[in-house]
Amino acid sequence: MSKTVKIVRFHKTGPAEVLEFDELPLPEPGASEVRISVKALGLNRAEVMFRNGQYLETPVLPAKNGYEAAGVIDAVGEGVDSSWVGKTVSTVPGTFKLSNHGVYGEVAVVPLKAIAEYPASLSYEEGASIWMQYLTAYGALIWLAKISKGDFVIITAASSSVGIAAIEMAKVEGAISIAVTRTAAKKNQLLKLGADHVIVTDEEDLAARVNEITSGKGARVVFDPIGGPILESLAAATAYHGIVLEYGALAAEATPYPLFTALSKGLTVRAYTLFELTADAVFSKAKQYVCEHLASRAFRPLIDKTFPFAEIVAAHRYMESNAQVGKIVVTL
Repeated sequence: MSKTVKIVRFHKTGPAEVLEFDELPLPEPGASEVRISVKALGLNRAEVMFRNGQYLETPVLPAKNGYEAAGVIDAVGEGVDSSWVGKTVSTVPGTFKLSNHGVYGEVAVVPLKAIAEYPASLSYEEGASIWMQYLTAYGALIWLAKISKGDFVIITAASSSVGIAAIEMAKVEGAISIAVTRTAAKKNQLLKLGADHVIVTDEEDLAARVNEITSGKGARVVFDPIGGPILESLAAATAYHGIVLEYGALAAEATPYPLFTALSKGLTVRAYTLFELTADAVFSKAKQYVCEHLASRAFRPLIDKTFPFAEIVAAHRYMESNAQVGKIVVTL
């Protein structure tokens, strides 16, 4: 193996162009760490926010980036069983700091707790498109909301990888998904992907349409990464004693708390991140749930577009265009 490798880092926060290919010495895994020869990277909105200095974690410059990689373990550190060498794995977000262990690179060094095997029937590209989307959806819909047959579930940003995972998960559990998208451009594709209903907010009143779909009851569960002014409409569309799960902050505007609607309906408006799930004892159960449904093909990671490693800046720009339906993947 070469004595140097290309690792993507940024030396200042800002637009996609701040990502640089730094030629660095081949890193060795430390205690309780493994090194992965990376074959594919799955991009996430969190990494764009991190690069911009707008994420929950503050970058320590020069900072690495990237949560999801799939590849083959080629070295292990002290305390790690050598039988891991040669195994195909992917990395699990929420289990490491991006600045230190970000996976954008020809190799990635991550803690042993951050890796997971996945069904051998999946490609490297699919392997890099699993954990952020399915674990995020699991934590909100299964662990916290406990969705069940007949529940109405509103899913905003429905064309994102997490949104599509939530549509699949709702179907598996017998719930009724109401996908929300801004324009009609993605409506037909969302229906083909399994959404039971699609609301186009540029053309329809969200609360009125949900009221019509649910025969006036409202949706018991809302799964939203946007925040901002839409929260008021979502609260209006939520059922009595329903739960609104906010797992992101994509809106540029402030997020007003819908106090009177929450009071009148006894709503729960709850913040949630994947970090909460990965720190809990339910984490192993969540991974098992995802793997079982991947193996049965009830869950099928949808890859929108792939880019070569040399074009990772273009991949970030594409993510910021919001044109994708599903996952953006970078291949090595």
